Amino acid sequence: MKHAKILHIGRSAAVLALTGGLVAGVAPASHATTPESTASAGNTASALNTGSAGSAGSAPRLGPFGYGSLRLGMSAARARATGKIVRKTIDAPTTCSTWDLKAQRYGSDRAGVFISRKRGVVTISAPGAVKTPQGIGRGSTPAQLKAAYPTMRQNAVLGRYAPVPGNPRASYIFAVSKTMVVGVALVLNKQDCFK
Repeated sequence: MKHAKILHIGRSAAVLALTGGLVAGVAPASHATTPESTASAGNTASALNTGSAGSAGSAPRLGPFGYGSLRLGMSAARARATGKIVRKTIDAPTTCSTWDLKAQRYGSDRAGVFISRKRGVVTISAPGAVKTPQGIGRGSTPAQLKAAYPTMRQNAVLGRYAPVPGNPRASYIFAVSKTMVVGVALVLNKQDCFK
């Protein structure tokens, strides 16, 4: 029987996602067989909504290892040195530091970047119209998403998620309404931000 890579999310992260924060509670991936869920991704869609659109033509891509010079796994000091992030505090159950991309500021209840002391940058939420290297971002249709990520999975907490082509240590989480992708996050499969 084939084993599919799945993501696990902690209860605290689920609460954060359902109350409008960034879904960043992706815990270590494991190999297990599970049927795909048919649950709606509506709650995840509002949690990952990227806000105002940016210029897709001039913006860097999200993935496979980061967003421009901001890379998964880099320390807070190195991430800050990119000049792409600003520190913030959110009211959420996390052990990691929280940041926003300068290109996308969120309200006080969410963050676009989570940084772990042990693992470095663990989550980057795509600002505006930024797309993945496979061309998927805000405004893409569900059919385009499925064509670009044929191994995509779905569950009630994360919504739709897929392994990142070229980076086995990361996954994309896609917030999808009935008609389009409304947000994308790049996450390390192993993190320690949420218990």
